[in-house]
Amino acid sequence: MRLHIPISLRWSDLDAYQHVNNVEMLDLLQEARIEAFWRRDDVVDPLPTAVVDSGPSAKTHTFVAHQEIEYLRPLPYTRRPVLVEMWLGRVGGAAIQVCYEVHDGAPGVPVAAGTALGGAPYARATTTLVLVDAATGAPRRLTEDERAAWEPYVEEPPKFRRR
Repeated sequence: MRLHIPISLRWSDLDAYQHVNNVEMLDLLQEARIEAFWRRDDVVDPLPTAVVDSGPSAKTHTFVAHQEIEYLRPLPYTRRPVLVEMWLGRVGGAAIQVCYEVHDGAPGVPVAAGTALGGAPYARATTTLVLVDAATGAPRRLTEDERAAWEPYVEEPPKFRRR
């Protein structure tokens, strides 16, 4: 299963060529990642994967250990949110590999779990997140609840063209 997270573009995301700047694309992925995996008190119907506490008082922090992104075609500004399709390529002892593809936002696509979206993506990427104990700064093992929430979303990571 995959998550489909709508993310609205901002004028400030655009570069001089009128498409989303390469650095801003990583920010869009971060917004989707926070929506998908971090628990928030202000969300009425959270995603089943939103199991990590968030905020300054959280007992767990995350550390971005590795990111890789492949830009496949320019993403022009659109008023309709783009869909960040997400799944997990790997769930380890203290880390997860978050996988992404950025697609056109299509009306009627649920903000939840489903199968892979069709159509050519604008970008594909992976982020390796390490869960860290906030008090010690040391990596910490995934809990059984985290592992259970994330296991249904594990599948093969994306294949990058230029390896």
